[in-house]
Amino acid sequence: MTRSHLIAAALCVAAPTVRAQAPDLIVTNARIYTVDQNRPVVDAMAIRGGRIVATGPARLITAMKGSSTQVVDLDGKTVIPGMIDAHVHLMGLGQALQTVDLRGTTSYDEIIARVAERAKGTPAGRWIMGVAWDQNDWADTRLPTHDKLSAAVPGHPVFLFRVDGHAALLNAAAMKAASITASSKDPFGGRIERAANGAPTGVLVDAAMSLVEKVIPPPSTDELRAAATAATQELNRWGLTSVHDAGVGKESIDVFEALAKEGKFPLRNYVMIAGDSANLAYYFGRGPQSGLYDGHLWIKAIKMVADGALGSRGASLLEPYSDDAKTTGLTLTPAGAVRRVGAEALRRGFQLNVHAIGDRANRTVLNEFEAALSAVPSADHRFRIEHAQIIHPDDIPRFAQLGVIPSMQASHQTSDMYWAGNRLGQQRLLGAYAWRSLLNSGVIIPNGSDLPVEKSNPLISFHASIARQDDNNWPVGGWFPEQRMTRDEALKSMTIWAAWSAFMEKEVGSLEAGKYADFVVLDQDIMRIAPELVLQTNVLSTWVAGKPVYRREARTHVPN
Repeated sequence: MTRSHLIAAALCVAAPTVRAQAPDLIVTNARIYTVDQNRPVVDAMAIRGGRIVATGPARLITAMKGSSTQVVDLDGKTVIPGMIDAHVHLMGLGQALQTVDLRGTTSYDEIIARVAERAKGTPAGRWIMGVAWDQNDWADTRLPTHDKLSAAVPGHPVFLFRVDGHAALLNAAAMKAASITASSKDPFGGRIERAANGAPTGVLVDAAMSLVEKVIPPPSTDELRAAATAATQELNRWGLTSVHDAGVGKESIDVFEALAKEGKFPLRNYVMIAGDSANLAYYFGRGPQSGLYDGHLWIKAIKMVADGALGSRGASLLEPYSDDAKTTGLTLTPAGAVRRVGAEALRRGFQLNVHAIGDRANRTVLNEFEAALSAVPSADHRFRIEHAQIIHPDDIPRFAQLGVIPSMQASHQTSDMYWAGNRLGQQRLLGAYAWRSLLNSGVIIPNGSDLPVEKSNPLISFHASIARQDDNNWPVGGWFPEQRMTRDEALKSMTIWAAWSAFMEKEVGSLEAGKYADFVVLDQDIMRIAPELVLQTNVLSTWVAGKPVYRREARTHVPN
């Protein structure tokens, strides 16, 4: 046996067939955080066939070099596993990149100006779509009405999603196209906002949006391919190599599969299929799929939605909203549906993940998960509650007791903290975004962004996790700082914990022998620099299966 083979064996390489050959790539002279508890920090790793062969000291790893091995010297830069966003809307991001971006607007007038500018170059009668307005960022935090928008853009139907995706603003042309009038009834799980005389104001909440969505021309397959491609490129740019894609229909999944077959999908997508009856019938019939197309697609989870969002007062609460005593929010799924789908998912080998934000919604989902697990016992179901934002203290220990994973988005806390107290009052805030309380109960937390609700940069959630501060490092000391994560926990939340929550831990989530060589090179060490410097960190390159899918051009720091 040659010297390089002996070294490879000593470093616990993946398999005999891999050990017998020199690596394709050696990454060296780096500070590599492996998220491997047995070898947490190394300075080199060897890769062959898209998978990691070995990690360890540079002196030993470089000795494995063969005549055709590429060696990448990173000059002391930081490497972490490819980051995983555990809750995204991938096609939504791609489409958002092609619509009017309303993020960061500070007034209704600014929104109108952006839409009116888009209308100038859009043929009359064609729909104008926009995303990410948030009235909580305006001086007047009341929900807007359509009048000024309708006057400014009368010749195009306009449909603008609120930042959380659980409400939308329409102009008069869009309401006319959807036949929404004062006599229109609120659908189950939705609300048409109305003026004092009963006339619709132009804002639709949750299921009421479907009244308009059904009349908007659907995107073509080519448009969906373009959106998916734009989204993957955007995510690679921020160091993301895997996502958990929440609530996806067959048309989008077909596009993902086609791109992955063609080798044009540089992302690992753990798909949560939309939980409607047609999707369930089709994918239950097909059965769970794992690691398709060289590990680029998993189709073995279901997404359901129990309630709305806090910002639009659609989150289902046990008690009325503190700033609107007339409502406790919205229930979007009939009683018993989560239990029935959960039991069937267990029988067929699927995971069930349910959106629940309010404390009533979280309690209801936990109750129905418990009933499903009683009917079909499973020791390793990994059912998830997506968001788990507001939890009654009595329900926090139930996650660990039932083996339910709270899949949370740290950046939601820093987006919502300015006004969450108005919605909930101070007492309920004690169970809001309660990461430490949940971790101490014995669960893990996969982290994410809910993009395009939040920005694509996963380091925003890393920073929020460890500081509970916004990108201006406010408030001093952090918002309810006792709920912070440690840096080790924050890194795990966007790597190995996210992988485990999707049954992908044997393939990704850490830099260990046998796993895919998905990794990110950073220009700062996020595990050691001051928290206020984290968001000044740049992704230098992103690698999927040992191949670069993004390289940063030399330039000054790009704001988040």
